[in-house]
Amino acid sequence: MLRIEPGPMAEMIAHAEATYPNECVGAMIGTISGGEKRVEFALQLENSADGSQRAYYELKPEHLLKADRAAREQGKDLIGIYHSHPDCDAYFSQTDLKNSCPWYSFVVLSIKQGQFDHANSWLPDADQTKADKEELEFERA
Repeated sequence: MLRIEPGPMAEMIAHAEATYPNECVGAMIGTISGGEKRVEFALQLENSADGSQRAYYELKPEHLLKADRAAREQGKDLIGIYHSHPDCDAYFSQTDLKNSCPWYSFVVLSIKQGQFDHANSWLPDADQTKADKEELEFERA
């Protein structure tokens, strides 16, 4: 189960709405205890995709390392990655799957006409052939 605290959820939504109609990308930092992951911080990262960013994000390895370093400096875990889907649902696309890491949670934020609509979290398998929906809990600030 993935639980996102109100502060980081508000930051993630604000990031996604601010970058609309493009996709945003960021990292989720927090703690993992037993079967629960708790997101306590959101870290905005740069969408490095060449060309149109309306339907695609790219995360450079050095940006992911920056997020991992930021988590460790706080004594926390890098829990996963969030990104937005402008004007469509919060599904896990084949492109998302192909570029995923099986040890992270992936939150997709649906932004419709510039406003947050809904979110889902996904857990890709080790072979990056499918992603299962992860239980997601959050409250809006």
